[in-house]
Formats: sequence, C-alpha cells, structure tokens
Amino acid sequence: MLLLAPFAPADEALVVQAEPATIPAAIRAMLEAAIASGNESEVATIVKYARTADPASGDAVLMIANDWRDARSRERQTRIERAGILDLWTGRAEIGGFVTTGNSDTAGVTGVLDLTREGLEWRHKLRAQADYQRSIGTTTRDQSLVAYEPNWKIDSRRYVYGAAQYESDRFLGYNDRYSASAGAGYSAVQTPTVTLNLELGPAYRHTEFTDATTESSLAARGSLDFDLKLSPGLTLMQDAAAYLQRYNSTVSGTTALAARLIGPLSARVSYSIQYESMPPLGRVSTDTTSRASLVYTF
Repeated sequence: MLLLAPFAPADEALVVQAEPATIPAAIRAMLEAAIASGNESEVATIVKYARTADPASGDAVLMIANDWRDARSRERQTRIERAGILDLWTGRAEIGGFVTTGNSDTAGVTGVLDLTREGLEWRHKLRAQADYQRSIGTTTRDQSLVAYEPNWKIDSRRYVYGAAQYESDRFLGYNDRYSASAGAGYSAVQTPTVTLNLELGPAYRHTEFTDATTESSLAARGSLDFDLKLSPGLTLMQDAAAYLQRYNSTVSGTTALAARLIGPLSARVSYSIQYESMPPLGRVSTDTTSRASLVYTF
C-alpha cells in the first residue's frame, strides 16, 4: 500500500513511503528454524523459495537473512581475532580396518587424525595416519605418515602454501621419506555442495630405501582435493597428489564415501592407490588399500 502525505505544498516534493510487507507466518517460521540451525544452505534455500512463493514479502525475507549473515560474519571475525593458538581447530578422528593387495595381502587396523585451523589470513592443516598389522609374531604392515601444511590466504580463492611430509612404508620399499614443497593454491570451486582445491609447486624429496640406497632430488608437486555433497548426510571425496622427478616418481589417490550416522559420527569407506615408478628390486610398483572405518568429526 502506498501512503501519500496529505496537503503537501505545491513547492515541496510529495512524500512517498512504502509500507513494509508482512511475511506469511509459515515462511517466517521456516526461516527462523533455518537460522536457528545455523545452516547456511538451508537459509539460502528458504530465501529462494520464499521469494518465489510470495514475491511481496521476498525482499523482507532476504533482508532478515542478510542481517543474520552479517552478524554471523562479525561474530566469527571477533572470535578468530581473540582466539589462542590452541583454539579454532576442527577435524576428524578415524579408526577402522583395511585390506591390502600388491606387496602384501593383509588385513589390519588403521587410524587417521586430520586437523585444520582457519584464521583470517592463515590456514594450518595437520594430518597423521598409521596402518599396522602383526601376524604370528611378524609385522606384515607398518605404514605411517605425518604431514603439515600452512596456507597464507591472498584472497578468498588464492593462497600460497608450504608443505612438509614424512612417510615410512618398508613394504612399499622405503624406510624413511622426507618431502618439502612450496607453491600456489587455488580454490577453483566453492559452493555449499562442491569444493575443489588445486595446488602446484616445486618440491625436494629425500628417500632411504629398504635396499640401503638413498635418493635426493628436486621434484614437481601437484595435488587435488575434491568434495561433493551428494545429500545432507552423504559426501563423496577424491584426493590425489603427485611428486614427479627424474628418478622415482610417486602418484597417490584416495576415493572415499562418508555417510553420517548420528551426531558427529559417520561411516567411511575408501580406496587408496599408490604408484612408485622405480621401486627397489623385488617390489611391485602399485599398492592399494581398502578401508572401512568410523569417523568422529569435531
């Protein structure tokens, strides 16, 4: 409804004021429930369909959602600015079993800890993983990995990364392997359902093989991190990394499917493959690992 100011003098502009649109009770209730859940994708969905169902109140619905987003952003920035070094860490702890083929045909246990700390300018990622089995007094699998990667954010998509990694897998042919890399990263896709991060840069690797030989070499490193949310409780993940160098190059990848069970608990199945172009004599080039595990997200 338009309200016109009565008896306006001829030399004065006519005062026109739009009466605020009333949001239907059902739409307001859904919007408030989505905001209370803190789920950005649910809020966006409510806004989208509310503007279609009732265009008259669509702008008011959008204004409430934008005010909520702005307040949430300010609260997050304040929390990050005041956080200590031990705060803001999120991640997952995973424990389960595995089956391998290649240099060893075994079954055993696996454990993974993935941590991420998001700051205003810096992102820190820490990963630790161990696979182990002992059968009839003999260790048949003993693989470990520890990796740390700091990212300096140039903007919301571009960043500069550093990466340090230690690996040990004598069944694949090396006792110790140290890798260091630095380069550029780019978040090619950032949506509520799909994320894709790419990294590329030079690296240096030092490997101590099980046949008592060592190798140190410059390399090129590239990685891919892809996540696709198939539904609110089901996510498909694909990670891949490659170290390409003159002698022994390494290409690895993991495909995983995670299904939320209850609260922070989810079930995860994955298939990993690792290829070494020049393994020591008596070793095959490719190892695969299938895992089934329980994951606690925090």
